[in-house]
Amino acid sequence: MTTSPAVRTLGLLLIDDFALMSYASIIEPYRAANVLAGETLYRWIHVSVDGRAARASNGASVAVDLAVGQPLACDTLFVFAASDPASFRDGPTFAWLREIARTGAVVAGVSGGPFLLARAGLLDGHRATIHWEHRPAFIESFHQITVEPSLYVIDRRRVTCAGGTSGMDLAIELIERQQGHALATQVGDWFIRAQPRAADQPQRASLRERYGVANDRVLKVLARMEATVEEPEPREVLARLAGVSLRQLERLFADHLGESLSDAFRRVRLDQAVQLLKTTGLSVTAVAIACGFRSSSHFSRAFKARFGLSPMQGRKQPYQDAVARTPPVGLGT
Repeated sequence: MTTSPAVRTLGLLLIDDFALMSYASIIEPYRAANVLAGETLYRWIHVSVDGRAARASNGASVAVDLAVGQPLACDTLFVFAASDPASFRDGPTFAWLREIARTGAVVAGVSGGPFLLARAGLLDGHRATIHWEHRPAFIESFHQITVEPSLYVIDRRRVTCAGGTSGMDLAIELIERQQGHALATQVGDWFIRAQPRAADQPQRASLRERYGVANDRVLKVLARMEATVEEPEPREVLARLAGVSLRQLERLFADHLGESLSDAFRRVRLDQAVQLLKTTGLSVTAVAIACGFRSSSHFSRAFKARFGLSPMQGRKQPYQDAVARTPPVGLGT
């Protein structure tokens, strides 16, 4: 394999507890591009906060070349955060990220990585995305940033990506922009990527799939509920949105979800509350307000009624364990 005179350098900042899937989905397409091109188009430099091997969330370790603070000349810096990116508050790391950005490098946040970019002030005035699990906390923390529910967003020299397998979609898109369509297609084929996904495709299954409901009126109201968690809209407003009377809407929710309109909205708000408790350091009172509850005591009662735990106990409980305590939502179509 020869080395291209125009070899591009990638920096990879790995914060301990980073997701290995997100990292592999980014780096592997670049490795494949080198192999398929028969020359070194890309090289990469790994960085950790302290210069020691970075530990993934599954316990695997990745050797690194540099520590945060050391000079790094790169074309693109990818930032991979830990499972609780909201709690990362290392000032020297944020200063180093700003320094890298000032060199003209593209700075990319992956999965929870956009949280670090935002904390460093690098997403002000930019569009961004983030893994859906971190989205409520991100919006709560950074009201000035336009957040999109897409797989990835490329906005000038700032790139954000939802992580997981969407990292491959982003990497192949960047390879196509830099090396052309033919090589990008070969990389996609290498990884048996039969159906390329566009940047604006959704991160999660549709409401129809998640709730097991096919009625368009119910789905329209559920979408509005998820979008207005902090300031719940009156039931009459939701009925007008669906184009039916309030009594008819209540009947539709009873028929398709097996619960009242109010109970369904409470379920949506509590689902978001669990995410905020798990992925942020927000107080129980702040989570209650962010999820539209009148008070922390009202929130605590509703939380315990559904999950059998207090919010503080729920914060310590694995998310799936808490969710497993509740019955499934949909009753079918």
